[in-house]
Amino acid sequence: MGKFDNIKAEKVFKNFEMINQIPRCSKEEERISNFLKEWAEKRNFEVVQDEAKNIIIKKPATDPTSKDATVILQGHMDMVCEKNSDKVHDFSKDPIKLVIKEDYIYADNTTLGADNGIALAMFMAILESEDISHPNLEVLITTDEETGMTGVLNLDPSNLKGKTLINLDSEEEGQLTAGCAGGGRLSLKINKDFKESNLKKACKIFIGGLSGGHSGIDIDKERGNSNKLLGRILYEIEDEVDLKEVFGGSKTNAIPREAEAVVLTDNYDVVSKKVNALAELIKKEFQVTDPNLSVKIQEVDVEDKKVLTDEIKKKVIRGINLIKNGPMKKSTEIDLIIFSNNLGVVKENDDSIELICAPRSSIESVLKNFRHEMKQLSQVLDIEYNEGNFYPGWEYASQSYIRELCKKTYKETFGDEAEVSAIHAGLECGFLSEKIENLDAISFGPNMYDVHTPDEHLSIGSTQRTYKLLCNILENYGK
Repeated sequence: MGKFDNIKAEKVFKNFEMINQIPRCSKEEERISNFLKEWAEKRNFEVVQDEAKNIIIKKPATDPTSKDATVILQGHMDMVCEKNSDKVHDFSKDPIKLVIKEDYIYADNTTLGADNGIALAMFMAILESEDISHPNLEVLITTDEETGMTGVLNLDPSNLKGKTLINLDSEEEGQLTAGCAGGGRLSLKINKDFKESNLKKACKIFIGGLSGGHSGIDIDKERGNSNKLLGRILYEIEDEVDLKEVFGGSKTNAIPREAEAVVLTDNYDVVSKKVNALAELIKKEFQVTDPNLSVKIQEVDVEDKKVLTDEIKKKVIRGINLIKNGPMKKSTEIDLIIFSNNLGVVKENDDSIELICAPRSSIESVLKNFRHEMKQLSQVLDIEYNEGNFYPGWEYASQSYIRELCKKTYKETFGDEAEVSAIHAGLECGFLSEKIENLDAISFGPNMYDVHTPDEHLSIGSTQRTYKLLCNILENYGK
């Protein structure tokens, strides 16, 4: 028997397991996009695959007299690919192994991909069903949501007729999301310049064991950022070391959990004492949010003594330490962070070191001001400033048919009131609202935890209830 046989919404979970056999890291979605296209064609659905590899699958209403009502069901096919450092896993070819623990589905020391694979699994189950009543459906599955939203950015809206959108990319059951933050990517780039070190001993400083998390949803939890902690330590020992290597994090939209640096010194005992003393202070500061935080220093062998010049070393350390990080502005009206930044990646290139950030805000002027601040910081440090794609926020609508329908259906289905809120994370609803005039949108989803980390897990019971809610909303639509 399969692990999901004879449970409620069995088809949803089997679809999810099937999807997770296909590698689908952000910007590497060709295989999953082609799979979805072939899956739809085999079932005789009208399907569009555009140049960005977005997929649109269309299914007529179950009531043939319902010609006008069309609902867009929307999610994204890519996933954040993170793993524990000791896990052997090749995201370009290895399937995600599902592990069931009581009510939860985990992966085996990698991200699970429930964000947003569980939405695809639900959409496929609805498309295949013969007993779920629904209006005309346009299932929109986008690419590259996690690293720039370039899929939805390049979407041609003429392929869609619907004016109602149900996005299934939220992560807390009972929450109807009706607004979100905008954001994007920016970086400071420090060109390398080298010297030959006269210092004798090489050592590696490693930070790990942090909780990490989603750089939007979890940014208010005050969890440690490994890049910022490493910068703090490097500043403490700056005068005793030459800097050879520094890097940390792998995804801008994940709070980094690990970072490391290789330094050379003639004062290993002094450096080690300073690092260990500061480590104890940092552990106390983060004992609640990051109880497994680990800071280690150990001697290592290096092939050569080529290190960064003192000038470049200082620019790197000051750049890491002076970039604002974490939650920085909170709404005075509701319990919501409305501005934050995540120094998600410190990246070593052959000729440069990049400090890559993911700022977020629901207020465009605040986001613009932060970009100006970062540009000024780059000018003070005499380093390069770069901006990537920025995506719009999604403004809360005063009137919304789909929001009221979801609230009513939730109450009828479960007997409780759903909570309507906005979130400090990016959803594609912002871009779609710009592309589709008068779009009426809502977002919800099942309970997921620790997304964008190897501890990501999904509630089975919550998924079953969310699928039931989605089916009931579609049945009640237009009535």
